[in-house]
Amino acid sequence: MLTRDDAGSSETQPALPGDERSRARRLLPPVAAGLGVLAATLFIRTVDPHVPGVYPPCPTQALLGLDCPGCGGLRATYCLAHGDISGALDHNLLFVLLVPLLIAGWVAWMYVAWTGRQPLSDRARATVARVLPVTLVVVFTVYTIVRNFVPYLGSGVG
Repeated sequence: MLTRDDAGSSETQPALPGDERSRARRLLPPVAAGLGVLAATLFIRTVDPHVPGVYPPCPTQALLGLDCPGCGGLRATYCLAHGDISGALDHNLLFVLLVPLLIAGWVAWMYVAWTGRQPLSDRARATVARVLPVTLVVVFTVYTIVRNFVPYLGSGVG
């Protein structure tokens, strides 16, 4: 996507340096990801993970008898797809809390693809890229430990 420079000259420059792809090509990855998540959610909504043997068991749960951060995610997705928020919270609290953040991330990705402009400065993106992975590792580790000692936070399996 080309834009006029700040001086209003007739010369144009790419909105994102190095990204001269058409809008349609920029939109392809986030739209494909969104459609994939929608298809998976519709499948999970149709095929009840509460029925034993429908989906393979979690390897961590099967081998160690412990809930990993993802344990209960399929059942939480099923409950959310049916509008049962309390049921989803009962299966995987962290997943339910992350869903709005994942949606916000996807919307931001769509914004960048649509406009060809980044919503954050280079410095802010560098900070997010540095802090986010560490934060996620800490949150998932703490959640994994706590959910195996606090009965309410368990996935309901086992």
